[in-house]
Amino acid sequence: MEITTRLQLPAHLKPRPTDEASLRFGDIYSDHMFLMDYFAGQWRNPRIEPFGPLTLSPAAMVLHYSQTIFEGLKCYRHPNGRLALFRPKDNFKRLNVSAARMSIPPLDEAFLLTALKELLKIDGRWTPRHPEASLYIRPFVIATEPHLGVRPSQEYLFMIITGPVGPYYKEGFAPIKIYVESHYTRSAPGGLGGVKAGASYASSLLATEKAAQKGFTQLLWLDSVHHRYVEEVGSMNMFFVLDGKIATSPLSSGTILPGLTRASVLTVAERLGLPFEERLLAIDELIEAQKSGRLTEAFGSGTAAVISPVGLLNYQEKDYVVADGKVGRITQTLYDELVGVQYGHKPDPYGWVELLD
Repeated sequence: MEITTRLQLPAHLKPRPTDEASLRFGDIYSDHMFLMDYFAGQWRNPRIEPFGPLTLSPAAMVLHYSQTIFEGLKCYRHPNGRLALFRPKDNFKRLNVSAARMSIPPLDEAFLLTALKELLKIDGRWTPRHPEASLYIRPFVIATEPHLGVRPSQEYLFMIITGPVGPYYKEGFAPIKIYVESHYTRSAPGGLGGVKAGASYASSLLATEKAAQKGFTQLLWLDSVHHRYVEEVGSMNMFFVLDGKIATSPLSSGTILPGLTRASVLTVAERLGLPFEERLLAIDELIEAQKSGRLTEAFGSGTAAVISPVGLLNYQEKDYVVADGKVGRITQTLYDELVGVQYGHKPDPYGWVELLD
């Protein structure tokens, strides 16, 4: 398919942020967006247009049945000025996994990468130069057919929007406080926990808001059956360092998102000779390990935050400090390696970085 392009008028181009050190996450958007429609059994009409509002029927099925999926990835500016994507093919592969679960027609992953590169040829200038900032990229699909019966939509809109961002958490790369949620659940076996569906995130908002009102940055979900086994944080996969070994929950239950940064952490750990394991982690085991000194570090991983150290867990209204509330050695090592590869300060022996012309 040929991508048609309609550029924003020069007089309407938005000013880019001048203070990149103060960038927040998800507030600013670039000048253009990519769109593609699905109807009559085919994806068609790929185009790049000026960023702007959409026109939807009030009966569009996404507004009623939440048939929508999304991805998140970043574009980084290397020291030589070149732009680089981090594992973009894996993001589009995961988008199709989400699409299959949500009864959305599959998309051509190679074409999506081509479309993203075309968009970045136009809006790549929005990629910040600040060492803690990047260009966030949000591909997503929404169901657009005007129909109120409960069934999969027969019409969809795929889009990519971008915008410059700073650290996901206001703390930056500093230990955050996490509330362990023991009442609400994020996902159950057979549900949407393993895919990036909007409905999955919507179900987490109430508990997350209550945790924020108590002064916590995020909350840690436990399994829906026993309310005992650790799953993930709302925006991150979780890791713990127990007896010198990195431990994280397995993906086998289908209730935990298979994060690309999570996979990257495990690959980096293996290359650096850091022992790790994937196994069920009971919250009471972690609390006892904290009391005995066996739990020495905790951190989360995700596209938005990359690596985020955890300095405190609150479980059943009691605080449990981790790593003396500081950044642990293993956490720092993994952060330095991943960020170094992403921003081009370190070589990429993994084949993850895709440089743009």
